Amino acid sequence: MEYWLGIDCGGTFIKAGLYDRDGNECGIARQNLAIISPQPGWAERDMNVLWHAMTDVIRQLLARQITPPSHIQGLGISAQGKGLFLLDKQGKPLGNAILSSDQRALAIVKQWQQDGIPQMLYPTTRQTLWTGHPVSLLRWLKVNQAARYQQIGSVLMAHDYLRYRLTDQLGCEETNISESNLYSMAEGGYQPALAQLLGIEEIVSALPPIVGATDIVGTLTQAASDATGLPVGLPVVGGLFDIVSTALCAGLKDQSRLNAVMGTWAVTSGIADQLQSDLEYPFVYGRYAETGQYIVHEASPTSAANLDWFIQQWLGTEARTADYRQINQWIAALPKVSSSLLFVPFLYGSNAKLGMCAGFYGMQSFHQRPHLAQAIYEGVVFSHMTHLNRMRKRFPEVCALRITGGPAQSAQWMQMFSDISGLPVELPQVEETGCLGASLAAMVGTGRFADFREAQQAITPKLTIMPPDPLVTQAYHEKYLRYQALVAALGTLH
Repeated sequence: MEYWLGIDCGGTFIKAGLYDRDGNECGIARQNLAIISPQPGWAERDMNVLWHAMTDVIRQLLARQITPPSHIQGLGISAQGKGLFLLDKQGKPLGNAILSSDQRALAIVKQWQQDGIPQMLYPTTRQTLWTGHPVSLLRWLKVNQAARYQQIGSVLMAHDYLRYRLTDQLGCEETNISESNLYSMAEGGYQPALAQLLGIEEIVSALPPIVGATDIVGTLTQAASDATGLPVGLPVVGGLFDIVSTALCAGLKDQSRLNAVMGTWAVTSGIADQLQSDLEYPFVYGRYAETGQYIVHEASPTSAANLDWFIQQWLGTEARTADYRQINQWIAALPKVSSSLLFVPFLYGSNAKLGMCAGFYGMQSFHQRPHLAQAIYEGVVFSHMTHLNRMRKRFPEVCALRITGGPAQSAQWMQMFSDISGLPVELPQVEETGCLGASLAAMVGTGRFADFREAQQAITPKLTIMPPDPLVTQAYHEKYLRYQALVAALGTLH
């Protein structure tokens, strides 16, 4: 028997999944990842702790399997994009990693916006500017931690760092680094003029070679074998930006479907064959896993992490399966659109205006925890709608929405998403899209499949379909308009 290993490094969990040659899941191991917040708005991760968390989940997974590790043919990593994982000139971690939800560079991004820098960048990069972009964080380091900035030897993102620890080989994977604002989307590759425009020209020499998602970048070293229990010489491929991994597993093939990811980030994605420049809104593009294609997406950190905060603060526990089950029961017991209570899900960032914060509006003494939970469910979907509505202008042929992420297991939340959007919601029955997508990259890289198209044809997950309820769509539409008015009002106050 042959198997492939997929690692998924997200905002709050790291997971390892083992898959056979037909993409069947043979086992999953998970471990929570701590976010370090030494100051308000900062989001960091200890790079050595992350490495040990990955080795732990791999060992946990292997310990549960009868299959010998020697039967594993390849390894891929899918990871959260953006952020900054730095090595010094000796190849050692240079302080904590900075995550994509970090907001320390807010003042820098605001100044760039005032100076018109995003408009200068967009024709080349096809990116907006966000506080968690590598370029924003690098500029912040240059201004605020000059000594650390001068010690930078390599600029990486999460899966680049973990792959480096496994293989001792440096590289920046293309689906991820293409969204760094250091990359020319039309031409492919780094463009030094971009770094110069952003005032970080010194960083160009610290950019590792760009590698493809399915390229075998290196093989497992003896040290990595000792740490993980995997065999020395195991091929390790470039890997994937996690939204690309999810789009692959959601079965996106054409412009009839969009994929919404509900996790720490609210992401809506579609697949395109060409760049478009004649649209009013500057859509974000990235290189897709398939040559010649692009992933187009809208995103903000305004999704299900807001619910985890509610569980921790109002129920007094870390998020557990029992807590999600309880909240779903609360939602099921309440009539749909039964409360005027609104929640703005901006605990970790905003998709309306930089620096805006979260909050409940309309709370009265009779409101109880179920009402708050219902408002969070609705508010998260309303926030997703900001992205979905824009994406439907870019993809006017869309007739259904595929949703992935932990909340896809909540029938109540998924039906709410269908009712609010007016689109049928299709739920691919894949437990861990990040792990499966990473393993597919390893399968293609080691020759199991010729390309991702062949892999998608061979591995087609079952779909659960939830059509919208026309009896409540209008009521949700009216509440959504109230949500939009509230966000606009809060924007003027902010």
